[in-house]
Amino acid sequence: MPISESRRKANEKYNAKAYDEIKVRVAKGKKADLQAHATNNGESLNGFVNRAIDETVERDKGDGEE
Repeated sequence: MPISESRRKANEKYNAKAYDEIKVRVAKGKKADLQAHATNNGESLNGFVNRAIDETVERDKGDGEE
């Protein structure tokens, strides 16, 4: 069932207030590979990307960054 227009607008308003957005571009076909990897690990693509970023930042801290 599609969401109502008022629900869509409320979601957009909340997302604008609660989240920053980053656009990531990958080579054709790579998105499907990343989606499959995330799904195989029980994650959404967004969750996987966020985890990858967080883990890399944490690892880099050990390398003297920040």
